[in-house]
Amino acid sequence: MNHPPQKFLIPRNFQDFEEVAESIIELMDQSTNLDTLFFTSDDGETCKVIQVASQKEPLVSKGETFPLDGTLCKRSLDHGKKAYIISDLTKEEKGQAILGKRPLEKGSFIAVPIFYKDGSNYGTICGLHSEPTYFSRESIELFETMASLLTYVLELERAKEQINQLSAPLVPITESVAILPVIGEISEERADMIIQMTLQKSQEWELDDLVIDLSGISDIDETVGASLLKIVNILKLIGVTPVITGMQPDLAVKAVDIRDELKEVDSQPNLGSALKKLGFSLKRNE
Repeated sequence: MNHPPQKFLIPRNFQDFEEVAESIIELMDQSTNLDTLFFTSDDGETCKVIQVASQKEPLVSKGETFPLDGTLCKRSLDHGKKAYIISDLTKEEKGQAILGKRPLEKGSFIAVPIFYKDGSNYGTICGLHSEPTYFSRESIELFETMASLLTYVLELERAKEQINQLSAPLVPITESVAILPVIGEISEERADMIIQMTLQKSQEWELDDLVIDLSGISDIDETVGASLLKIVNILKLIGVTPVITGMQPDLAVKAVDIRDELKEVDSQPNLGSALKKLGFSLKRNE
């Protein structure tokens, strides 16, 4: 296969799997002369195209969904971790080479599944060409290597999600009281996750009071301040009384943007005093 002229991708920080996938498909598009490259995700029944790169008019569209069963993507999954290749689609039985809602009657196809470490499937990396194609060992290795790389990225996302959940767990104290210890740096993504978890657990546990412990936060920036304010307002809307504790003096000085809006929220210097305010008696066992 003749490769098109190389372009240089601008390095950047990736926020999630889809951004990595977008960059990888751009790189693959520069390294092959296939008409269309695309990534799919699937839930076992439905296949969705999540990224597309094309040197001509694309043969599939981003966001397109179709039943997985009976398609070339499903054949690739059934084939295993290695590349599934059809060099000449005209040699396939008529109507059997299906992608999406349409049969492919000519051209060529290559696909490699993207698996999680536990063996469950995420989707596929696919390539389509309008003419019969000989796929070199180099091209096949490119597809298989990128599938392995995306598996690694998926596992990193899973680990990150687990760490985020562990670093801001809601801890029930009684049937109606819980503590939300917030630890470490708060990114916008993590802030959204904390807000969603807080809302879900507060309603699920039918909380009356939630102590938000900020003693594990090293800095309060605009993201942290906005997130704290959002959590407080959401709790009030669903009938949960927020109590803020652990706000260090130097952090309180930085929180000028939200200070006035938090005036009506009960704030305690530490977790012990917050629990006492809620009627708990703390005694040391002799």
